[in-house]
Amino acid sequence: MKSTDRTYAVSKTDEQWRAELSPAEYDVLRRAGTERPFVGKYTDTTTEGVYACRACGAELFTSDTKFESHCGWPSFYSPLAGDTVEYIEDNSLGMKRVEVRCATCGSHLGHVFEGEGYDTPTDQRYCINSISLTLRPKADA
Repeated sequence: MKSTDRTYAVSKTDEQWRAELSPAEYDVLRRAGTERPFVGKYTDTTTEGVYACRACGAELFTSDTKFESHCGWPSFYSPLAGDTVEYIEDNSLGMKRVEVRCATCGSHLGHVFEGEGYDTPTDQRYCINSISLTLRPKADA
């Protein structure tokens, strides 16, 4: 994962992250891995609530902005607030993409894409790994 000079409100050592996360969670959240498409817990979920960072619990997205993109991962058209996520230029696959990370702990969430023609208010698709998220259903809020 590309390092930044940003200081995060939640900061832990690599050993602490490894102890708190499963190997699959650690791979995605701390090493910018990607879960396989169409296998994530929240890909097809329609439960109302708030999606939080699995690593630190920061609230990131709401079910109100989740939409069906048929891409294999949960898709949102906007984060909960502009400062809940951070954006990092990602050229790792030989193309320009924008990585999305949790602004509270720096964990990798996925990528954001623009101009794909989805009928959403922002014309953006935040393509987020299910394993990066925890859904807090509305009834529990």
